[in-house]
Amino acid sequence: MDASLQSVSRIALIVVGLVVALTALDQAQALVAPVCLAIITGLMASPVASALERYISPSLSAGIVVILFLTLIGSAITLFSLPLSIWMDRLPEIWRELQRHLLDWQTVFETLGGVQEQIRAISGGKAQMTVDIADTSTVEDIATLAPALAAQILLFLASLYFFMATRHTLRQSILSLCFSRHARLRTARMFRDAEWFVSRYLLSITVINAGLGVATAAAMWLIGVPQPYLWGMLAFLLNYIVYIGPAVMAGILLGVGLATWDTPPAIFFPMAAYLTLNMIEAQFVTPQVIGRSMTLSPFLVFLSLAFWIWLWGPVGGLLAVPFLLIGYAVMRNSLMMKPATSRVQRGAPTPTGN
Repeated sequence: MDASLQSVSRIALIVVGLVVALTALDQAQALVAPVCLAIITGLMASPVASALERYISPSLSAGIVVILFLTLIGSAITLFSLPLSIWMDRLPEIWRELQRHLLDWQTVFETLGGVQEQIRAISGGKAQMTVDIADTSTVEDIATLAPALAAQILLFLASLYFFMATRHTLRQSILSLCFSRHARLRTARMFRDAEWFVSRYLLSITVINAGLGVATAAAMWLIGVPQPYLWGMLAFLLNYIVYIGPAVMAGILLGVGLATWDTPPAIFFPMAAYLTLNMIEAQFVTPQVIGRSMTLSPFLVFLSLAFWIWLWGPVGGLLAVPFLLIGYAVMRNSLMMKPATSRVQRGAPTPTGN
């Protein structure tokens, strides 16, 4: 009886600890999420920083990395601002076109039981769908969100700089806390594997996403979609969020098709072109580049993605797979039955298990 009570108390303590940890992560999202994003970005940029550190000091190389990211952020804002504002102004037009096509396809919906009655009930007994668009000011929204966004960007850049400049010292400090040689070797392997897995994955995915973005921009230009480079950049960015990003991109391009053409076959051209390119990337390119060396269970990837998006939103979607890789590196070395050997000095192994 006492043993059962002790087991139940331990389980209850673990559950309470998990609830407290989740609540803390949720409440501290504005502080913790930019720091975690900076650490993941630093792991991705560590090969570049290590190459620079052969000639300059770590603090100077960290400053160069931060300047590069500032340049990327500024370029992205400059390139996105004007075309996005144009398409945001066209959102009411896109919705009206979608409404018109839905009404044209009303005969198809009538074959589905109860759909027409639900539409009439929502619209007050009329067979016509109406939409009221709130008259909100984009300038007011930007003025409200700008301070918080600027603070998180500054926190991200500062965390990135200090992490890049002190990552070797931080690693040595953690290793000094290990009392046995085997613990130090195992911890060193853990750091090495986490950095290798994350940097290899993110750098490979960046190259693949860049290729997908260029191909998407070219396809949109051939089809005749306005601002093709905008959709190429969106495809590049959204493809970092596995599963969710391509689905969002397909929905965006469906709206673009509604705003660009009138006939039903033509409005699906942008979405169909992107989905074809995404299928080629997901089924052939990505498995050839990283699939053989970084095989992760799709179910675990989906669970990680669902959890972090639920907790932190889009930032969580960006961090889901890197967090899963770090967790894999930690578990891989924590559950090793044999002591760590001289393989720490060799090239990083690749995860092959699910």
